[in-house]
Amino acid sequence: MNALIFGSNGQDGFYLSILLKSLGIQVIGVSRSNADEIGDIANLNFVESVIKNYTPHYIFNFAANSTTRHNVIFENHQTISTGTLNVLESVKQNCPNCKIFLSGSAMQFKNKGLPIDETTPFEASSPYSISRIHSVYAARYYRNRFGLKVYVGFFFNHDSPLRNEHHINQKIAATVKRIKAGSNEKLPLGNMNVKKEFSFAGDIVEAVWKFVNQEDIFEAVIGSGLAYSIKDWVEYCFQKINKNWKEHVVETEGFVAEYSILVSNPAKIKSLGWSPKTSFDALADLMMDDTV
Repeated sequence: MNALIFGSNGQDGFYLSILLKSLGIQVIGVSRSNADEIGDIANLNFVESVIKNYTPHYIFNFAANSTTRHNVIFENHQTISTGTLNVLESVKQNCPNCKIFLSGSAMQFKNKGLPIDETTPFEASSPYSISRIHSVYAARYYRNRFGLKVYVGFFFNHDSPLRNEHHINQKIAATVKRIKAGSNEKLPLGNMNVKKEFSFAGDIVEAVWKFVNQEDIFEAVIGSGLAYSIKDWVEYCFQKINKNWKEHVVETEGFVAEYSILVSNPAKIKSLGWSPKTSFDALADLMMDDTV
């Protein structure tokens, strides 16, 4: 049994690879660099050749640029929208019994501050969300028209020590560690009252694996359903080094948050027998201690 992971260099690909290998599944990582198969998911010829060569039992597509900025609108479209179509069409043509998982995002839903579930309507609020929404409709088309087993998991915020500092949780943890080591730097932050989920990537990929090994549910939000503020994370990280965060954090002027709260209602994914194992505090400990 084998599995292709597109976007294998990210945290989700890393933790899923560990899980699958522990189960005796051959994992083939696919990325634009440092992978078993090196190439661009936006290139149909490349995607089709990889899928035809391996005829996988599973395909997991994590390939994406996760920023919502407008200046990457075409990269988002190529990687997420075109990439999804390339995978789906290649599976249709070469291994139609393969199970496909597509990663979606909490950011593609209309957010009214209430817990988001699978019935919450989509909202094209950014170039990123446009591409994600398109990929879901492509999945539905190939599922309904051709009978492909295409699963879509809508990820809410999840982290690990593998995150880079473009992600706020890692930016905070890394800065606090440098301050502990003697740095005099200040930590610039916007609205610390923003609330979101703080899940561990290793737990999230376990949900993905359970998700694709059943055939009753094909779209599900994947999250903890528990929201914490950025301030909660800051306080905990500074507490670990016995320092007062107020002496090291400076407010970013003019910062406008994309939302005040972003939280899931994970009842459907939990109905499959999954629940996160790693608490808010435990995730902060992992990231502060660089424990992969």
